[in-house]
Amino acid sequence: MSDRLYIFDTTLRDGEQSPGCSMNIDEKMRVAHSLATLGVDIIEAGFPIASPGDFEAVHRIASEVQGPRIAALARAHPKDIERAAEAVKPAGDRARIHTFLATSPIHMEAKLRMTPDQVVERAVESVKQARNSVPEVEFSAEDAGRSDMDFLCRIVEATIAAGASVINIPDTVGYMTPDEFGSRMGELIQRVPNSDQAIFSVHCHNDLGLAVANSLAAVENGARQVECTINGLGERAGNAALEEIVMILRTRSDRYDIETGIDTTKIVPTSKLVSQITGMLIQPNKAIVGANAFAHESGIHQDGVLKHKKTYEIITPESVGWNTNRMVLGKHSGRAALKSRYETLGVTLDADQLGAVFERFKILADKKKDIFDEDLMVILSGDSEVNMERVKLISLHAASGTKDAPVAAVELEIDGEIHKATAQGDGPVDAAFQAIKSLVESNSTLLLYSVNAITSGTDAQGEVTVRLQDGDRIVNGQGSDTDIVVASAKALIAALNKLPNMHAREVHAQYSGV
Repeated sequence: MSDRLYIFDTTLRDGEQSPGCSMNIDEKMRVAHSLATLGVDIIEAGFPIASPGDFEAVHRIASEVQGPRIAALARAHPKDIERAAEAVKPAGDRARIHTFLATSPIHMEAKLRMTPDQVVERAVESVKQARNSVPEVEFSAEDAGRSDMDFLCRIVEATIAAGASVINIPDTVGYMTPDEFGSRMGELIQRVPNSDQAIFSVHCHNDLGLAVANSLAAVENGARQVECTINGLGERAGNAALEEIVMILRTRSDRYDIETGIDTTKIVPTSKLVSQITGMLIQPNKAIVGANAFAHESGIHQDGVLKHKKTYEIITPESVGWNTNRMVLGKHSGRAALKSRYETLGVTLDADQLGAVFERFKILADKKKDIFDEDLMVILSGDSEVNMERVKLISLHAASGTKDAPVAAVELEIDGEIHKATAQGDGPVDAAFQAIKSLVESNSTLLLYSVNAITSGTDAQGEVTVRLQDGDRIVNGQGSDTDIVVASAKALIAALNKLPNMHAREVHAQYSGV
C-alpha cells in the first residue's frame, strides 16, 4: 500500500501575511470551504491573538467548515495559547493548536534573548498548556534549518514527551539546499528516541526558490506532513506551492510511493479563487495553474501534441481542473446551463446564489458574445461583499482623444446618498480616479494598479486590481468589465469600501456633465 502524506494548508495564515493579501472574514470563509472541498487535511485558519478579526475568522471556520482539522497558530505564550484554544474550540476533536518557538542561535540570542535551557523550558510548558486545551498539538522549531543539531534533537524529544503529536521542522528563511534539509530530517527522526510518537512535518520558504524541492527532500527522509499554500503565497518569496507538491507526488508515483487526499480536479478553481480574493495574479508560466501551463505555441510542440498529448504533456489539463472542452455560454443560455458549468468548475450554488449570479451573468452576456470559465469565476467573486458596500458606482462616463484632455463624470451612492463629480486626468482611468477621489475622503495611497485580460478577443472582459495603503492597513479591490475604465472604477471603489476611515467629502465637486 502507498504511504500517506498529510497536507497542511496555511494559505489563510502564512499566505495572508503576504503584503496586500489580507482577507476579510467572508473571503476567508469562501477560501476555507474551497480548501475543504479540495481535500486538505489541516487548515491553519489564522493567528487568533493577532486581532479580533483573526480570532473571529478562526472561530467561524472552526464552527462552520467540516472535514479538515482546524489549526490556530500561537506563540509560546500563555495568552496566545488561551486565545487559540478558545478560537478552535468549536472544531471539537478536529481542533489543533500550532505553537512555535525559535531554536536557532541567532533567533535565541538576538530576538528572544533567552538561553537554550530557557527555550526548552518555555516550549515544554507551552505544549503542555495547549495539550490540556485541545486534542492535538503541533510544535514548530522556528528557523530549524539554522539550528544546532544537538539542541534541535533535545527540544524535539522534550516537546514530544510533553504531548506534541506533530513536530514541524521549518526552513523559515529558505536557506537550506535539498540534500542538507533531507539529511537533517532523516537524522532527527533517527536520533530522537521518541520520534515514533509524532508525525514529522516540514514548512519551507521559497527565498532561494527551493521550497518545493526541500519539502520533497524532507518527505523522502520521513516527513509525513507538508505545510504549503495555494499558489505558493506567503511571507517574502512565499511558501511551497500546494499544487506543485501534490502533482509531483501524483505524477512521479514511480519515485514517491505516497498519496494525499487531495481532489486534484479542484486545484485550478481553488487557485483562481485565492488569486481573485487576494489580488495576487498568477504568472502565466506558473506550474500547474498558470495560463500557459498547457499552452503550446511551437510548431514542433503543436504537431507532437496533436499526434499524442503525452509527447509534451506529462499530466492532463483535466486532472488539475483545467477544462479543454469549450461550452459556449451567452445571452441565450439559461440557469440550468450556468449551474452545470459552475458544477464542472467545482462550485455548487444554492437557489438564491444561482439567482444572484445569473443576473450578473446576463448583464455580462449582453456586453460580450462568449462567456468563458474565467468570466464565470469573476462573476462569482463579485458577490462577496454586496452587503458591505458603503460606496456604489451608479454611473460613469469617460471621454478622451488625441487632442482633448481626458475627462470623466461619475455618479456614486455614498452611505445611501447620491453624489456627482467631474474631473480631468492624464488619461480616462486617471480622470475617473480623480472624480471618485473628489467625492470620497480617505488617507490612502495607491500602491498598485494592475490590468489583466481575462479572456482573449477584442470583447474580452478585463480585470483590474487596485491596492491601497492607509497607515498600516493594505487592502485590495478588484473590478471587472468589458470597459477597462469601468473595471478600474469598480476596483478602486471595492478597495475604498474596505477602509474603515473612508467617508464622503463634506464639499463635493459639482457635476457638469460631459
